[in-house]
Amino acid sequence: MNTMTTRFRPDRQLTLRMLATLFLLGLLYVAFIAALIVLLKSWIVVVVIAGGLLAAQFWFSDRIALFAMHGRAVTPEEEPHLHGVVDRLCAMADMPKPQVALSAMDLPNAFATGRSPGHTVVCVTTGLLRRLDTEELEGVLAHELSHVAHRDVAVITIASFLGVLAGLLVRFTFYSELFGRRGDQNTAALLALVMAVSATVYAISFLLIRTLSRYRELAADRSAALLTARPSALASALTKVSGAIARIPTRDLRTAQPFNAFFFTPALGEGTTLFSLFSTHPSLERRLDQLARISQELGGPT
Repeated sequence: MNTMTTRFRPDRQLTLRMLATLFLLGLLYVAFIAALIVLLKSWIVVVVIAGGLLAAQFWFSDRIALFAMHGRAVTPEEEPHLHGVVDRLCAMADMPKPQVALSAMDLPNAFATGRSPGHTVVCVTTGLLRRLDTEELEGVLAHELSHVAHRDVAVITIASFLGVLAGLLVRFTFYSELFGRRGDQNTAALLALVMAVSATVYAISFLLIRTLSRYRELAADRSAALLTARPSALASALTKVSGAIARIPTRDLRTAQPFNAFFFTPALGEGTTLFSLFSTHPSLERRLDQLARISQELGGPT
């Protein structure tokens, strides 16, 4: 789980956490598949469905995310300013340039997604471009490029698969017509057991992924601040984006929330309270505190 060779500083703690998360999720995945095979008595069906879903998520995660967020790839001629910032950061970091996309949403945010550094998309919304100045935009994009450089975009994509599979099975068994047949108690009991196992697996994978996600966001903030040498610009972008998101209509936030683990900052409205255990991101205060410390290490506000 090495990072690609770039000028982003290697983060051994992030690498170790990603390896540990993947190892634990791998064990959970094997146990989950084994339990389904025992319960459903058909290893072919279980393996084909699980393998197909994993392949689809791995190969098409970037397209799915862009489609859901109304994003599309843009050329340098269409968005010269956006491409200029990405070009400059990639030159500073000595890394390949990812595909650049724009989402026609007022929700101010950005995300990176893709299965590998060579197949990655960095997408920003029109709401983000409208609200940030060049230095702030540079800080946000450096944050996203750090995710690409450290390969944690691919790790989160793979890691989230188990939760997706378990969640789908929970919904299937809950809404299944067979589940409602009172006369077939054996079938109902079997589906209830599948639902219980799936719900347990979903809960465990949910917690593991969020623990990793919170650390990777702090790691990306740190890497972006050190690469640009302007932690105060990233702090300003965080403050602006978080304040603006609080004023976005709840309906639009609900559309974006399934992708919170990939976003620069979570799509949560004003008054939303989440236990830190369940959050995909560290608190705004914690992120700003870290950037303030980095600013002091670099010799004051820059």
